[in-house]
Amino acid sequence: MLQIKTKTFTELTKDELYAMLQLRSEVFVVEQDCVYQDIDFKDQKAIHILGFKNEKLVAYTRIFKPGDYFEVSSIGRVLVAKKERINGFGHVIFKASIKAVKDYFNEELIKISAQKYLKKFYESHGFIQQGKEYLEDGIPHIAMVKSN
Repeated sequence: MLQIKTKTFTELTKDELYAMLQLRSEVFVVEQDCVYQDIDFKDQKAIHILGFKNEKLVAYTRIFKPGDYFEVSSIGRVLVAKKERINGFGHVIFKASIKAVKDYFNEELIKISAQKYLKKFYESHGFIQQGKEYLEDGIPHIAMVKSN
């Protein structure tokens, strides 16, 4: 079972912030062998969706209102700890993120910059590809949107 917490940057405890940055580094930098600047000064504008299993952070996303990342609302940094992916937590945290966009921003239109290999995952949540594939930090990505 995944316990979801939704917090602004200032509501995060030091321990939650540390766990969030550690998990993002574990997945995006170490596991994906991708050297990039994860700490991008956008966390302060984001709403953070934290997924806990037995009080340990195992899933995460961040959401933005229109204009703070893209011209429309967005979801980013979608991740689940490797050993927890078998539990379907990606779907749980992503559904919670879509709901949070609606609850916090009253928005239906959401844009994401998706790693291409996860296209079917995002399509299962109603997202469709928009435009051509591009490289971001050396990894193939596609823009995807959901309008309702």
